[in-house]
Parts: sequence; C-alpha cells; structure tokens
Amino acid sequence: MSNIFFRIYLVVFAFITQCFFAQEYPGGLSDGTLKVNTTEIPVKIFTTTEVSDLDAFAGKKIDQNVLVILNKSNFEPAYYNFSSLILSKFKSENYQFFDKNFKLIQTAATSENIQTFKYAVKSDKPISASDQVELETPFKIWDPSNGIKLGPVTLHFYSLMFIFAFGFGYILMTKIFKIDNVNQKYLEPLFTWTLIGTILGARLGHVIFYQPELFKEDFWSVFLPISTKNGFKFTGFSGLASHGATIALILTTLYYCFKIIKKNPFWVYDRLGIVVSLGGAFVRMGNFFNSEIVGKPVDPNSPFALLFPQQSSEYGITVPRYPTQLFEAFGYICLFILLWVLYKKTDKKYQQGWLFGLFFIILWAIRFFVEFLKEPQGDEFIQMGGLNTGQVLSIPFMIAGVVIMFMSKKFKITQAENAKPE
Repeated sequence: MSNIFFRIYLVVFAFITQCFFAQEYPGGLSDGTLKVNTTEIPVKIFTTTEVSDLDAFAGKKIDQNVLVILNKSNFEPAYYNFSSLILSKFKSENYQFFDKNFKLIQTAATSENIQTFKYAVKSDKPISASDQVELETPFKIWDPSNGIKLGPVTLHFYSLMFIFAFGFGYILMTKIFKIDNVNQKYLEPLFTWTLIGTILGARLGHVIFYQPELFKEDFWSVFLPISTKNGFKFTGFSGLASHGATIALILTTLYYCFKIIKKNPFWVYDRLGIVVSLGGAFVRMGNFFNSEIVGKPVDPNSPFALLFPQQSSEYGITVPRYPTQLFEAFGYICLFILLWVLYKKTDKKYQQGWLFGLFFIILWAIRFFVEFLKEPQGDEFIQMGGLNTGQVLSIPFMIAGVVIMFMSKKFKITQAENAKPE
C-alpha cells in the first residue's frame, strides 16, 4: 500500500515541478551505457524520425562515444539513395552498425537489408563481431513494431486498439441493455451512430482545433485517409481529437434518442459514459503504440521516464519523456471501474444524467491535469492564462458535468420505467 501512495506522490510531484521547469537535454542527447563484454562505455544517445535531422547529425564532429538509434522511417524504400548516403556519412566518422540484437553488421547496406540497421555506434575502441553488446539506460526505451503482420498486410496496433474499443464497447452495452431489460433491437443503431459520431467528430475536431489550414491546403485529407498536397498518398488519419468526438457523439446520440429508442438522452448518455471511459483507455493505448501524444522531457532517472525513438519531430527532440498516454489510460480505466460499480451497485442509473455528469467532470479533469505534462499537439490556436488548447476546451465540459448532475434530480425514474422506451 505504501508503494502505491509513493507512486501517487511521484505523479503529483511531477505535475507540480513540470509547471516550473522542464528537464534539459543539450543537443537532444540523453545518457546511457554500452556494455561490451565486461567493459562499460558511457554513450550519448541520439535518435530521430526525420531523415534530414539524421543526416545533419551524421555530419557532426562529436568527440564523445555516441549511440544512434535508427528508425524504419529513416530508411523508407523511397528514400533509399538518401538513406544509404547518410550511412556512408556515419561510416566515414568511424561509426559501426548493429542490428536490433546488437549483432555487428559488416556487410554494405542494400535496399533489401537497410532496414536491419538498428544502431550506429561510435566508440573509442572498435567493437568486434564476437563481443557481447548490451545497452543500459536509467530510463526505458519504447520502440515497438508497427503491428501484427498477416502475410502482406500489417494490422497496426493503433487500429487494433480502436477495434478493441468498439468491440468491447458493443459487448458491454449488450450487457447493460440486458441489465436494464431493454430490447436488443435498439443496440445496432446505437452502435452505428456512435461509430459515425466518434470517427467523424474526432477527425473534424482535430482539424478545427489544431490544423484548420488543412481545409485550404489539403481539403480531402480532412475527410479521407489520404493526402493530395504533394501527390496522392495513403496516410491514414493522423489526427483525432477527443473534444470533437464528444461533441459529435452528443449530437448523433440525440438523433438516436429522439428518433429511434425514444428515451431521455441522459438515459443513453449515462450508459455511454461507462463504455466511452473504457474505449478512451484503449485509444490512449493506441497512441502509446504509435509513440504519439508524448509527454514533456523528464529526468532520465524518473521511474516514469521513457524514450520514444519513433516519436514525431513535431514534439521536439527525442529524449526521455513522460508516458502521458499511459497516465490518461490509467485514469480512464479507474473512471470506468467507478462508473460501472455505481451503475451496478446503486440506484444512480435511475437518476438520469447523474452518471453522465460525473463522467464529464472526472474524464475532463483527467485530461486537464495530464495536459500539464504533455507536449502541444499541433498549433495551439486556443490559449488562456497559461493553459493550452486541450485544457481550455476541457473546462466547459467539466462545468457542464456539474450542471448536469444538479439537473439530474429532475429526471428520476422508477425501475419499471427504466425498461420502457418513452
């Protein structure tokens, strides 16, 4: 139990200290130790997803021992010629190349094997093929694969998390409808309108709040997973905003309530809040697999410090950071458990709007406080009193939650009324 309280203390301490100062990493380099047999070699660690930044670093004259973590994005087939030139630069500076298991690569890079190049190491003493090499760092390194390969197709973990979110959400809502003795025929249209509202709202919300320039510069990328700005390219949706998803979900659910199930909207929102809490945790886990929505730089000795080699350069230099995706996911799981217990064990489900109001308050409070540890997402068009866009947008939702909880006293129903469409 004391360990749990200590962890909570560390999180609170992180929130407070981050408001006053952030960890500095001169040159974007973090520290590690390369263990070669029994010899420990201090190294400076560098990594980036940007080919141009990697090229610039390869040409630097550095007198220290250096380990560069290479990314698949550095070696896309379309950039093979440029990437091979970068490796040549590293080689001219006496770097040695290793695969993901720290086995020395002694063959020249080709278009077939270039993606096996995982590390570039420069040390005072050359490393031989027979040496046992291991990297030790005070922080964890999160460098997962893109997904699960199914023949020629890769099922990306982010997509898988969305499938889990909607799949488990459907199963959970099925159970809720059974508990409430509501006809299952109302479940399919709820799923459909929830899916439409979530995806469309999340995408539009991101573009409106964070990338409005896309409406002019690349209009079709707003609605389709493609880019036409510099030629046609399939990109997938690279930006989804929870605030937009919430607004759209409220609107599509209103249609469902008035035209289909004919119940008080708060009855549906109370139950959707439970499902969305769990779904939100899956989505943030997807962000974690994608190394996106990362936190601010943190002390490398912090128990929360994680290095995301695959993070986008839009977040700044690639150094140990807070895993804010996990902080949010954990918060949403706790919220899900709380709402589920209140729904199952109390009569609050008959006070329409009470659970939904509580959901709004806690969900957006989690988002509000975790934002202190996050890097900005895109351009911050809405700022107020030192708060970022995500925080400013969360405040009205929290206030709405308080109002809805007070209003819920007017919408109490009996257990018999609960099962009947209104």
